[in-house]
Amino acid sequence: MAQSTKVLDGGWGWAIVVASFMAQLLAYGSPQSVGVLYPEWLHAFQEGKGMTAWVGSLVAGVGLIASPVCSACVDNFGARPVTIFSGVMVAGGLMLSAFAPNVQFLIFSYGIVVGLGCGLVYAATLTITCQYFDKRRGLALGIVTTGTSVGAFIYATAQNELIVLYGLDGCLLIIGAVALNLTACAGFMRPLNMPGYYLKQKAALERNTEEQLFEKPPLDDLKISTGSKTTTPEKTLMMKELLITIDSKDIQTEKKKGSLIARLAIMKVIKKKQQAYSKYMHSMYEILQDQAMVAFCIAVFLFSLGAFPPVLFIEDVAQSQGLIEEVSVIPLVSIGAIATCVGKLVLGIMVDIRWINSIYLYAFTMYAGGVSLLLIPITKTYLGLQILSVVMGFFSGNWSLTSYITTKIVGLDRLTQAHGILMFFGGFGIMLGPPVVGWFFDFTQSYDLAFYFSGSCVLLGACILTLLTLPCWNRKHSENNRPDVLYTSNCDKVASVA
Repeated sequence: MAQSTKVLDGGWGWAIVVASFMAQLLAYGSPQSVGVLYPEWLHAFQEGKGMTAWVGSLVAGVGLIASPVCSACVDNFGARPVTIFSGVMVAGGLMLSAFAPNVQFLIFSYGIVVGLGCGLVYAATLTITCQYFDKRRGLALGIVTTGTSVGAFIYATAQNELIVLYGLDGCLLIIGAVALNLTACAGFMRPLNMPGYYLKQKAALERNTEEQLFEKPPLDDLKISTGSKTTTPEKTLMMKELLITIDSKDIQTEKKKGSLIARLAIMKVIKKKQQAYSKYMHSMYEILQDQAMVAFCIAVFLFSLGAFPPVLFIEDVAQSQGLIEEVSVIPLVSIGAIATCVGKLVLGIMVDIRWINSIYLYAFTMYAGGVSLLLIPITKTYLGLQILSVVMGFFSGNWSLTSYITTKIVGLDRLTQAHGILMFFGGFGIMLGPPVVGWFFDFTQSYDLAFYFSGSCVLLGACILTLLTLPCWNRKHSENNRPDVLYTSNCDKVASVA
């Protein structure tokens, strides 16, 4: 533990920050700028906006929904192997998407495969960054999570140019090849503590070594020689047959004992797994008993449901309203992405200030984001959409606060599990948001009602988070949990109240 404490907040931790930043940039660059690809897929496959929107929603939502599984993978195998495997998944999914014959195949290759790979990268980078930082954790997480925004800014413009030069298929092949550099980023993720899988392997190896030390030598290796130091092969064979005949009953008995021991060992392993599973479920139940954690999960779900659709639809909104004929050199997605990058850094710095309440800071970003969403339908100029993209992008940087707030609520020991639960709610909201907005457009042929719905969801989540985390709830909880005290005099009562 002393060695782990020394490396916190500096040293190799900054190399971890750079590697995690690059990993999120490479993994999330294309999914976060999927709004540039969305009009191309609409034109190529001639499907409805609701059906095509599933591609963008799944790539952002599947990884977050699978966060509990991704977190378990990081706990068992470590950040480095998980990042290597996720690099292969992201690159493979992007390259497969270049050969997609229809939207359904694209939903699998781009939405599910790339989405799961991104989820693994996200869990690995945030977990190892939290392990290396304590006092500067907010700043470190802010820098790491800006990788997604910087990647979206770069990839939005790059994908736009690659589509012009090489077509949609060539663009996906090139960015898929670039995503393989995730395996290089994984090389820097040196673990502070041995992951659970390696500890189990080490314990099994030590146990097998001890069994081999006390194991009787095989009967075939025993050679009896009487009267001379050398024996002929015929004598050796006869002696072996004699020994096998004499000890055949003992061997059968040992085999029966060995099979019984093996069965007992299997039952012991099953019992341990059941105990671990029940302990895991009990821990999840305890986490969800926390009112602040439940409020935060609801807020993240509603924020994801309402705030993610503009990332996918903002370019199509501008084109459908006739504000611009085609995607500009610097798309609205890029403007929002760079604003999100700034927002993550600024909010990450602000949350480290002692007198700022991180939960109320997150609620404030939700209020501002919800108002911005409500202003989109009444904005009739391209400049207005650019300004709203900046505002929404900046306050969408509150994703850098999720790990920090989760740590404050449940503690560092339960961070991985609680963050997985939180990301499940966030991913579910992200997965539902774009298809709902697309269906609104398919039915009404307008985005107005869809964005009114999105803004209302975000504002509702902000109100729930604010109300359920008021200090009065903690006061009531402490009063309910206070043990009954028998006072012997009024002085004792006054002292107790004091």
